[in-house]
Amino acid sequence: MGYKENENLMERLIEFGENIIELCKRLPQNLINSRLIPQSIDCSSSIGANYSESCEAESSKDFIHKIKIAKKEAKETRFFLRLLLKANPSFTREIIMRGREATEFLKIFSSIVAKFRQKQ
Repeated sequence: MGYKENENLMERLIEFGENIIELCKRLPQNLINSRLIPQSIDCSSSIGANYSESCEAESSKDFIHKIKIAKKEAKETRFFLRLLLKANPSFTREIIMRGREATEFLKIFSSIVAKFRQKQ
């Protein structure tokens, strides 16, 4: 990935985290959401944080390790979005849209790992 692609992906990841925060702020405050909201914010924001760290990796091994963590966080985000969907059906459209974004990130990180392995 070139610098511009890295910058564009980083911006998308930041916006994704911001959008999850905005969604969670609008969800009803209840016992179920009080457990799901922090988890959703943690994993969704961790995607971008780990990607950012991968851009400053000290070695190829470190880079792949951090990309794999970002990939895992994208999977975890999808998991918690699915639970949020069950708990908040009136937000179906927005939650599904965010889940699709998480899937796109998962595919991007999977592709990065696959391309890296091909080079090795």
